[in-house]
Amino acid sequence: MSPRVTAAVAVRVLTQLRHDHRTLAMLLVLPCVVLALLHWIYVDVPVFFDRLGPALLALIPFIVMFLVTSVTTLRERSSGTLERLLAMPTGKLDLLLGYTVAFGLMATLQSSLAVALCVGLLDLDVASGVWLLVLVAVADALLGTVSGLFVSAFARTEFQAVQFMPAIVFPQILLCGLFVPVDQLPEGLQVVAHLLPLTYAVDAMTEVSRTAGGLGTVVGDLAVVVGFTVALLGLGAATLRRRTA
Repeated sequence: MSPRVTAAVAVRVLTQLRHDHRTLAMLLVLPCVVLALLHWIYVDVPVFFDRLGPALLALIPFIVMFLVTSVTTLRERSSGTLERLLAMPTGKLDLLLGYTVAFGLMATLQSSLAVALCVGLLDLDVASGVWLLVLVAVADALLGTVSGLFVSAFARTEFQAVQFMPAIVFPQILLCGLFVPVDQLPEGLQVVAHLLPLTYAVDAMTEVSRTAGGLGTVVGDLAVVVGFTVALLGLGAATLRRRTA
């Protein structure tokens, strides 16, 4: 692994994103629009926004980064770009880390904008520090990034990459505690929920908003999210193909 090569890949991805205005809008504007719409829906019952807002701050970055990363990576492979990059002194881990760094920077900006909107304009109650809210949101977005990198290896077209989203993301949304607390699910579903990373992502964001205990209250959930991120990054490097068959 070479830090110089990783940085070069990250700069290349960021340069491409800078010229892709639609993707930038999806990354930076869409989460804010969805959160503002949710606040508007519950403008007369703010307690509902305070309950759902933190969970969506965990879910939206994950979903958006998953979708954008999986489609972008598959497009790179189908166009032959990955094959050309890997023909040079670029290792698979260098490539994936470069993508992760680039999209991680976008995730930081995305999460910062969403949190600033929720806390500054939409009056979301946060018991712990705002910095911790941003930290958890960025960790969730990075999880979505490496998940998208991983699943893109199993798709042959961009449409297939999009099809992975309902198969992988929707069950996690149903079981993460957004609709029913995890401890109130049927016993079998509780077991499944505790095997899914979004459960810990949503729990961490909820704890930050409700408990004034600082980093100590979410360190366990964050450790699980980071563990899944590292594991998926390793699996992504092992399954990365030069081009689509």
